[in-house]
Amino acid sequence: MTKIAMVGAAGKMGRRIIALINDDDRCTVSGALEHSACPFLGHDAGEVAGIGKIGVKITSDMQEALGGCDAFIDFTGAEPTMKNLEAYAKIGRPVVIGSTGLSAAQTEEIKKLAEKIPVLFSPNMSLGVNLTFKVLEMVTKAIGERYDIEIVESHHRLKKDAPSGTAMKMGEVIANVLGRDIEKDGAFCRHGIIGPRTDREIGMQTLRAGDIVGEHTVMFCGQGERIEITHRAHTRDTFANGAISAAVWLAGKPVGFYNMFDVLGL
Repeated sequence: MTKIAMVGAAGKMGRRIIALINDDDRCTVSGALEHSACPFLGHDAGEVAGIGKIGVKITSDMQEALGGCDAFIDFTGAEPTMKNLEAYAKIGRPVVIGSTGLSAAQTEEIKKLAEKIPVLFSPNMSLGVNLTFKVLEMVTKAIGERYDIEIVESHHRLKKDAPSGTAMKMGEVIANVLGRDIEKDGAFCRHGIIGPRTDREIGMQTLRAGDIVGEHTVMFCGQGERIEITHRAHTRDTFANGAISAAVWLAGKPVGFYNMFDVLGL
């Protein structure tokens, strides 16, 4: 069985991932890491996750939590992930990074980490979302130059980053096919008298409301027709299970930078 450790073990995603690892016959929880001010330090990670004792204590000692794992998962967020990169390199274990809100420069830092240890990074761990990326690539190759392209993403009211990492990845996939730059050609805000839409722009609109787990729609709009490609996440378990599959896949892989396409064999 693959021994998986969790960084951010007391967070919402950390707790859920621990619970799902415990139910997965491919793997087991081997360690649980939290920051030094976490009130759950010393508690059993299973009890904190609501599944009863599993014999793994939450600790702030990185070597203790991660040193004996086959792979570990970091779902903490952009700031703590970036702060920990140097320490991860010293630990020397494969890492799955699911944190969102990272800048292009921060992503490049993660790629540098992948020169030292195996790293799998994805802005969205859902298997369905990553299949959607491939579908968007195919559709864009076929009609992208002739159709207006708009991306609309919706998430819960507490999400901190906008647009979502998934929406940005969708925009990057489309832009790469068309030879555009999502940072330059993305239309992230429209207000007032903006004039006609340009041919190069890729619209990117953000909604934040209620408890929406995650919804992304890409519209290819032509004369007389519209194609909409939508992915809806109904539960955060979608992302948690994807991260677990990624960790199981990554264990034992050579040093390098991987993504969910590698896990799916695409």
